[in-house]
Parts: sequence; structure tokens; C-alpha cells
Amino acid sequence: MKKYKVTLTKDERDELQTIIKTGKRKAQTIRNALILLNCDESDLGSKHKGRSISEILHIGNRTIDRIKKVFVEEGFDIALYGKPPSGERHYKRLIDGDSEAHLIALSCGEPPEGCARWSLRLLADKMVELKYLEEVSHETIRRTLKKMNLNLGELKDG
Repeated sequence: MKKYKVTLTKDERDELQTIIKTGKRKAQTIRNALILLNCDESDLGSKHKGRSISEILHIGNRTIDRIKKVFVEEGFDIALYGKPPSGERHYKRLIDGDSEAHLIALSCGEPPEGCARWSLRLLADKMVELKYLEEVSHETIRRTLKKMNLNLGELKDG
């Protein structure tokens, strides 16, 4: 296995010391800071061996090796905080305001003949049949009605 050498600058050591002393960070960040400080092979470092670090911090040697590898290959910030999220998922909304209005009007209206009330699947099929939407699932209908605080199971007065 390839050996990675961690050498920290004075500023990096100070930042790690601050993280450890304040303790107001994610546990993973504090753990990574402890690993980096104990693995430091610079003149300021304590030069502990991997086995003693793993016993002190109660973590595996693989974790230490992984953090050292990330520090050498990707840098200080990524080794300490991890990679930033690759990006949020953005989904195209199927039901816009106009479609919501049609859905509400449809669900408040009379159900189809032979049915006591609208079901989610009936509403989805009817929205597609009336060409308000090209396709829609009953789950999308459920989420939209839930967002609007509409309940198809409520009894109507009158």
C-alpha cells in the first residue's frame, strides 16, 4: 500500500487546533482534524504511528490512510470537511398553478358515474384525458392535494 506523508503548515495546524478546542463542528470534521494533527510529519507535528492513532481515536487504520490520501491528493479543505455536494437535484414541476386549479376544480366536482368519490388514480386519468397534462401519476396528484390541504376522504355537507 502506498504511504502518504502529511505535512501541515503553521496556519493549518492553528486551524485544526481551533476546530478541536471549540468542538462546535460536525463529529466527522473533528475526527478528521485529530487524524491530520496526529499524522503531521512536519517539525511541529507529533509524528504518531498509524496504529497508536487508531487506538487513541478508536478508529480503523483504513480511515487514517484514507484521510491521509485525500489530504495529499485533494488538499487540506477536502480532507477536513469532505467534498462539497455535487449539486442539488432540480426536477421539472409537472403540475403548475394552472393545472393545480384544474385539479382542484375537478376534485371538488362530481365524481364519475359509478363512483362514490374521486380516487387519486381517477383524478390522474381524468387530468390526462382532458389534456391538462400529458402524463401524471397518482402520487403526484396526492402530493399536490396534500400541499393544498385537500382530502378526498372528507364527507361533504349537503
